[in-house]
Amino acid sequence: MKKTAQTAIPCLLMRGGTSKGPFFNEADLPLDVSTRDAVLLAVMGSPDRRQIDGLGGAHPLTSKLGIVRQSKVPGVALDFLFAQLQPDKDTVDTTPNCGNMLAAVVPFAIETGMVEVQGDQSTYRVLTLNTNMQCDITVNTSGGLVQYEGTARIDGAPGASAPVTINFLDTAGSVCSRLLPTGQVRDTLTVKGDVFEPFTLDVTCIDNGMPLVIFNAKDVGRTGYESVAELNADTDLKVKIEALRLQVSWLMGLGDVSQKNYPKMTLIAPPQNGGAIATRSFIPHVCHDAIGVLAAVTVGTACVLEGSVCEGVAVMPQGAAKNVSVEHPTGEFSVALQTEPAPHLPGAQNVTQAALLRTARLLMRGEAMVSHSLWPGHKA
Repeated sequence: MKKTAQTAIPCLLMRGGTSKGPFFNEADLPLDVSTRDAVLLAVMGSPDRRQIDGLGGAHPLTSKLGIVRQSKVPGVALDFLFAQLQPDKDTVDTTPNCGNMLAAVVPFAIETGMVEVQGDQSTYRVLTLNTNMQCDITVNTSGGLVQYEGTARIDGAPGASAPVTINFLDTAGSVCSRLLPTGQVRDTLTVKGDVFEPFTLDVTCIDNGMPLVIFNAKDVGRTGYESVAELNADTDLKVKIEALRLQVSWLMGLGDVSQKNYPKMTLIAPPQNGGAIATRSFIPHVCHDAIGVLAAVTVGTACVLEGSVCEGVAVMPQGAAKNVSVEHPTGEFSVALQTEPAPHLPGAQNVTQAALLRTARLLMRGEAMVSHSLWPGHKA
């Protein structure tokens, strides 16, 4: 290996679902968390809205990282730590999950020799350290290699790829204390701010993999079918949404979230294209071109809860097994939900299983370079 005046850190650049970023073996990063975070910021080129001095793509969806290690938890093969960075901030948030980046964990582990191919299909249990959530991830490994070519398509990612199936095992209360963190399926709030008149609206606060605040677009004077560009330019709406987010976070037990990327704010409307519900998702200040994996799972869950703000808006299939199509600005995201009647709550449903399909691809393998003065690397 050619010597360099910088510290070289092995990594694979991977697309996971509709996100992408470098993946690292935990052993190749600093042990000290503050030093590690400084290294990750340098790798991505944050804070700088262009991220011109790093690998980041100047957007929250391309300002993500994955850190993987072999697990010591019985029955679990891999531990995954997701890190959300922002182009123009010096924050490294390892609190929330990311179901898109999760899709690249098993391909990364096989590519780097952490785990071995099991046959034509390889399934490994993964623990997300962010929220202690477990899932089983299945990838196509015919021919003894991770196969990236296939016919599976997901909106928000171009072309077709081999499918990656993610079966979530227990997502309720991933960041909050429970599925319905306020204890109510619907809350009526009066939102106050310095630059707008107080307004009242109904919200559903829910966490089935991702903390969300869901509300009807018409209640904030919008259709819910606006383009991403229109919503990102809608300063009045974004100011009101942020005031709501900062206020409701205390009711959700999340405290001060002014420096956090959650809860995500989700506008809903009746479906337009044959799905179950239309969404516009803010993450939390930028409108998402699509919708996050676990946000889609959480929206789908809200759709089956009697009394939620989705009731009367969503068009839901019948039966205990429901394929919930969540429409978003660039298409739809289907979530397979298994439900059962909730005890002691006539007409209500509990979600017992949530599964979904993603795709992933290895984009590049190599080394991320950071200043030697920032971190000289592990001692030999």
